[in-house]
Amino acid sequence: MDTQALILTLKLALFTLLFLIPFGVWVAYRLASMQKGKSFLEAALALPLVLPPTVLGYYLLVSFSNVTLFNQPLTFTFTGLVIASIIFNLPFAIQPIQRAFEAIPQDIREAAQCSGLSPWKAFKLIELPLAWRGIVSAAVITFAHTLGEFGVILMIGGSIPGETKTIAISIYDSVQNMDHASASGMSLMLLIISLLAITWSYQLTAKKRAA
Repeated sequence: MDTQALILTLKLALFTLLFLIPFGVWVAYRLASMQKGKSFLEAALALPLVLPPTVLGYYLLVSFSNVTLFNQPLTFTFTGLVIASIIFNLPFAIQPIQRAFEAIPQDIREAAQCSGLSPWKAFKLIELPLAWRGIVSAAVITFAHTLGEFGVILMIGGSIPGETKTIAISIYDSVQNMDHASASGMSLMLLIISLLAITWSYQLTAKKRAA
């Protein structure tokens, strides 16, 4: 087991959630109430679902190649991985939250307005609590997807131990080195984590429909 790669992967997943979930809530809330131009924005945000990871990784590599953040390059750095992770996880974070906001009955919003609540208070006190299952589901799926992402990570970060070498890259390196025991153990761990995450997400969705 590559402990260093595992810790780096968990760190990447946590940083991705820290930045992406608040942004995802805002975007999903806006999309749920939009009328014009909604389909195009939804399609643009869903691109990471259909683009091959190497294609997305290539475009990000080209975009990041001459860009620095806080005097630090974005390619082959952990900072670049975080930004790339936020981008390729956009649909996994936004879509479940958007569906949760869209499922809130309109009469609840109208009742909040009749009660004199401002849009912000109605969002904070009523809509956000009602959408919490979608938010948790988005966080779980995003976390699991970040753990297993390979193509984009390899294109942007390569395989620098302690900096950009995630658990998925470590599995690839282990196979290349014919260390099938390590590759098997790490693959099994990701399989179990992903299965548990998706199961929990489905359970949350089922409870939401039954409520």
